[in-house]
Amino acid sequence: MKKDLGDWFRNATLILLCTVIMNPYPALAEATKRTADEKVALVNGTVITKVEFEREMTAALRQMMSTGRQINQSQLPEFSKGVLESLIGQELIFQESRKKGIKIEDNVLNEQIEKIKKGFPDEEAFQSALEKSQTSEDILRSDLRKKLSVQNYIDQEFSKSTSIPEEDVKSFYNSHPEAFKKPEQIRARHILIKVDPNADADEKKKAKEQIVKIQDRLKKGEDFAELAKEVSGCPSAEKGGDLGFFGRGQMVPPFEKVAFALPQNEVSDIVETQFGYHLIKVVDKKTESVSKYDEVKDRLQAYMTQLKVREKVKAHVDKLIEKAKIERYLEESTLKQ
Repeated sequence: MKKDLGDWFRNATLILLCTVIMNPYPALAEATKRTADEKVALVNGTVITKVEFEREMTAALRQMMSTGRQINQSQLPEFSKGVLESLIGQELIFQESRKKGIKIEDNVLNEQIEKIKKGFPDEEAFQSALEKSQTSEDILRSDLRKKLSVQNYIDQEFSKSTSIPEEDVKSFYNSHPEAFKKPEQIRARHILIKVDPNADADEKKKAKEQIVKIQDRLKKGEDFAELAKEVSGCPSAEKGGDLGFFGRGQMVPPFEKVAFALPQNEVSDIVETQFGYHLIKVVDKKTESVSKYDEVKDRLQAYMTQLKVREKVKAHVDKLIEKAKIERYLEESTLKQ
């Protein structure tokens, strides 16, 4: 993990700069009221508040966990310092964007706010979330304006002038065949009779009797998909129980073990999971393969371009740091919270 964290923060100032602009909504619940004396850094006279730091910590941790990486308590100080450096880099880029005259028009900002609001049932729920998190729409707008300014600066100064020749893309593809492997996948339908994990013996018995009756109907020749539409308790019922293609590790172990061992077009015996009782039918299989170059070249070129942009931005931020007046106030006690 030490090595993973090193890789993670090798471009520490870019965690928030060069990825898709983070949606502030997930961080609303963690935000607290801004106060002038709660600062973690001073960048050319501009304060980075503890609240800004906490929001970015939340976002960065979620981003890391979404890739399957975990962090333990002993690694938190290193992680926190990386997030602080990201914020410092972001502030420096924002200051440069202002020098360049980059402005975010109100209509663009309003569109972004509306996108966030769509994540809530209504305006009242949105305002309630702001209130509970002790923040405001004005703060949200200010944060968004800053992030959009930073992204526009990066696009203008680096992204538009960066391209990767196709021969380099093809060379990367040819030299990293393991990166383009497509694992074995199956496509299955299932019928689920739900059972609450806390159900008593009688409830489980009734559910088991129900799935046995369904199994008998299938043995008599009834169509699996039509039967799933009629009796399955899974949302996939409306699609005839179709779960689409999935690989190993995407389903609960008892379900996966049976499904991957099942011959195509055969129906399993009754399978019990924490969700209840299942009958499974595998309708298609894909063996492990390697994606063809034409299938991945556009995405690969975009990825390689992004990496190149990150390198340029990191070098630029490093120069800005050398010239900037930066004071850091993040204490060990804060890092271990």
